[in-house]
Amino acid sequence: MERARAERARPLARRPLVTLLTAAALAASGLTALTSAARAADADLARNGGFESALDGWTCTAGTTVTSPVHSGTTALKATPAGADNARCAQTVSVKPDSQYTLSGYVQGTYVYLGASGTGTTDVSTWAQSAPAWQQLTTTFRTGPSTTKVTIYTHGWYGTGAYHADDISLTGPGGETGQPPAVPGGLKTGSVTSSSVALSWSPVPGATGYAVYRDGAKVSTVTGTSTTVSGLTPSTAYSFQVAAVNDAGESARSATVTATTAQRPDDGGSSDLPPHALVGYLHASFANGSGYTRMADVPDSWDVIDLAFGEPTSVTSGDIRFERCPVAECPNVESDAEFKAAIKAKQAAGKKVLISIGGQNGQVQLTTTAARDKFVSSVSAIIDEYGLDGLDIDFEGHSLSLNADDTDFKNPKTPVIVNLVSAVKTLKAKYGADFVLTMAPETFFVQLGYQYYGTGKWGGQDPRAGAYLPVIHALRDDLTLLHVQDYNSGSIMGLDNQYHSMGGADFHIAMTDMLLTGFPVAGDANNVFPPLRPDQVAIGMPASTQAGNGHVSSAEVNKALNCLTKKTDCGSYATHGTWPGLRGLMTWSINWDRYANWEFQKNFDAYFG
Repeated sequence: MERARAERARPLARRPLVTLLTAAALAASGLTALTSAARAADADLARNGGFESALDGWTCTAGTTVTSPVHSGTTALKATPAGADNARCAQTVSVKPDSQYTLSGYVQGTYVYLGASGTGTTDVSTWAQSAPAWQQLTTTFRTGPSTTKVTIYTHGWYGTGAYHADDISLTGPGGETGQPPAVPGGLKTGSVTSSSVALSWSPVPGATGYAVYRDGAKVSTVTGTSTTVSGLTPSTAYSFQVAAVNDAGESARSATVTATTAQRPDDGGSSDLPPHALVGYLHASFANGSGYTRMADVPDSWDVIDLAFGEPTSVTSGDIRFERCPVAECPNVESDAEFKAAIKAKQAAGKKVLISIGGQNGQVQLTTTAARDKFVSSVSAIIDEYGLDGLDIDFEGHSLSLNADDTDFKNPKTPVIVNLVSAVKTLKAKYGADFVLTMAPETFFVQLGYQYYGTGKWGGQDPRAGAYLPVIHALRDDLTLLHVQDYNSGSIMGLDNQYHSMGGADFHIAMTDMLLTGFPVAGDANNVFPPLRPDQVAIGMPASTQAGNGHVSSAEVNKALNCLTKKTDCGSYATHGTWPGLRGLMTWSINWDRYANWEFQKNFDAYFG
């Protein structure tokens, strides 16, 4: 990888002495009963204002709960602005028209805001420029004559670091919230595949949406009366429930239905790989400091061998060529006949040999349908000439980026994305069920999508951020392996909303957990990238210190594997599951591992037996 200004407080007007004396007399005579009764009707309308129930009731772009520091209770909000996101946390509250309200909360940090919008009169906010210790913020507002809902919020400021908030309250007369809807009936399963289950149920009067639960955990909220739960594991039993939702809350859950996903189809992603596979790149067209390694000399431990690299004749041509390393650069290079014979021998032993397209120098932009079609024909020619098993997509640099109006990873419209997906689907259709498809994106193009996607809502972001997500999603049913390059990477925010850096097991654990758990894209809880199957995921690591930034010792490799497959040696990052079916490891590269006395390969063999 190249890698507002605070308003000045208005002075209080001096009250006439007669007013003070009159108030005192009224108080003494008990004539304040009406005012007291009105105040007795006021209540704290903020839901979970102390964040004791995690983020229940709140919608946050980059928030989590922490146990320290807290103002009271056991937990408080911690939210971290980043880039064009100010880490806003908000909730919508039912209120009465033409009524007075007081919004209050305790904050800690730099430039922390507390406010209310949608008041129907004048929206308000207050802020602390610097609050090294807990500081109370308070503001008031009056609702408009027809206002029944307001949104209260807190947020930080761009690039100023994390802030904390606790004990947020909105005091005033409660609005008409009504009753939660009735429990949905008629829940049933529909089409069941190896990775998804279709559900449908009867509509509930007054419901504005439905919460869908899988094995007791909420997985989505939909507005209609049907959905498909995806990202499931083949041959696995799941239970499902739904609840109806409206402004008053959520109904009880429906009766449970169960479904068992189908076995993985023959044209799925496994392509008869072993349960745990070792993947490596072979420098077939160049030598560099690691030296050239002949195909016949690659040890049997390597289950997938990616030939590096097929490169385009120009960035936008789509015309991919694979050139063997010349004798002048690789004196020990084998002949084409020997090379092809060695590939056949590997395949006879159950190994897969792929052509990898791209790499650091091979920028590929399929901007036109003509380039798409040329990509298909030229890649097919390489596969046919060498009798290869499939394709590895290693698009880096500026190969993939998103147009400014391309905001939905599930429905991409940028030509370089759409044409790549179409090209790969054509290749898969041509070669059939045994076609092996792998991808090796950098973290910038995948996990960074948790925070940023394309140019962002306000523009100005790198259009490449998260740009692999629509490709992965569109091809997930054809994908054999995704092995993200957990190296040459900047710090990336994990699902714990903490930044993780290369150099230890923690980075690999956090990055892989995101792929296996799924994550909201650009922090949008309604736009979630679904998890991949464990058998579709391998962890990408450098084979040696010379191979790339982010190399870790064998001990750290094993810690990452232990945490992800056994829930041991997890360190500070808490994973969202345990995946003994994790497919394995990928490394750059076989040549560099040979240079380092096969340390990476030997450790893999020892770990998986």
